[in-house]
Parts: sequence; structure tokens; C-alpha cells
Amino acid sequence: MATVPQLFEKDMVRLEAELLELLAQTDATTALIIDQGGFLIASRGDTRQFDLTSIAALAAGAFLANQTIARLVRETHFHSLYQEGEQFSLFVLALDYQCLLVVIFEVQVSVGLVKYYALPAAQRVARQLQLAHSRNPNSGLDLSELNLADTSPLFHRKPD
Repeated sequence: MATVPQLFEKDMVRLEAELLELLAQTDATTALIIDQGGFLIASRGDTRQFDLTSIAALAAGAFLANQTIARLVRETHFHSLYQEGEQFSLFVLALDYQCLLVVIFEVQVSVGLVKYYALPAAQRVARQLQLAHSRNPNSGLDLSELNLADTSPLFHRKPD
């Protein structure tokens, strides 16, 4: 089953613009869009300071654990996860049932501010992902099934 819709260049431009706007509004360090399997879809901000591939995988795992806790306390779903550190904090928010928004920010930045701007940004990102999905509901990618040694089936030349 595909977890990520087929994304065109215009989709990526829109998603990355949303991340940049969120960073500007919150003064966060880095923002990511990942699928719930932990694969990185888009990122903006200070992408060199962190190992984003590992963060994406671990944030998805933490969010999944969070969902298991929700069921144990008779909740159907927890919509977000917040982790506070000494230098940086992390806020993870469900975009839909396939993707997550991850925001990394310095502890001096208020989590309330991040949540305030992340919620509408998440709605806009989710709409763009839904639009991409609605263009061709039967296409998409299950990133866990990717063969990184041969990505040729993923890339096609645009018709002239």
C-alpha cells in the first residue's frame, strides 16, 4: 500500500514553501515532512546540523510508540508529540494517516508558539498531500519497499 502520493515538482515547491514559512514564523531551526515509516520527504532550515535521516526514522518510531500509549489509555489517537531537551526541542504533529510534520527548535523558542503556527501549516501541507493523492489515487510510493540501489523506476522524463 502506498504511503506517500506521487509528488511532482510543484508539490515539492509548495511543501518546502510551507516549511520555510513555518520556520520564519516560529524561529525554529529545522522543519521536516516525513512519512510514518520514518522516511524523509522534505526538509528546510538548518539541515546540516542534524542527521535528518536518523531523526526522521526515530521521530516516526517515537510517534508510533506515542500512538500505542494512546490506545492503552483508551484514546484513539494522540495528534502530537513534544520532546524537550537542554538545547533543542522537538515537536511532531500528524499531518494525516501517512505523514508527520517534525519541527526542531531551540529551547528558547516557546513550544506554544511552535504549536500555534504548526497547526495551520500542517493543515496546508496535508491539503497539498491530499491534492497530490487525488490526482492519481492508485499511484504513490511505499517508501519501505524502495530499492535504493535501483531508483530508475521512480524517475521518468517529462514529455516534450
